[in-house]
Amino acid sequence: MSAELTKLFTEHTVPMARTLGIELVDVDPDRIVAKVEARAELSTSADAMHGGAIMAVADTLGAIGTVANMPRGARTTTIESKTNFFRAVPVGSTLTAEATPLHKGRTTQVWQTRLTGENGKLAALVTQTQMVLYPEGK
Repeated sequence: MSAELTKLFTEHTVPMARTLGIELVDVDPDRIVAKVEARAELSTSADAMHGGAIMAVADTLGAIGTVANMPRGARTTTIESKTNFFRAVPVGSTLTAEATPLHKGRTTQVWQTRLTGENGKLAALVTQTQMVLYPEGK
């Protein structure tokens, strides 16, 4: 199932994910893994990946995880996100993100994304809540 989901999300990548350069490594209903090159276009003046870009990577993975767990025809939107930053991700290095569910309910899902630098050390931790939106009458 993982290879099938990874292919599906790779083929239907949202524009923001393409802009960030998110490369999906594994998509599973209980684990989403991606890599992103920390490029100059995503950096601060200090040659480190911008915090907003890091948050956007995590938001994208949480949304993908939610979509992988909701019924066809439903949509999702982020309703809450909390980020703790621990260390910089230097431009030229690779950021690895791994999202796992903390809660998978019918109307909300909560995902936690660990973002690490090439050294394997934690750069940021994001916890977000996704609301599942059902079509009218469902």
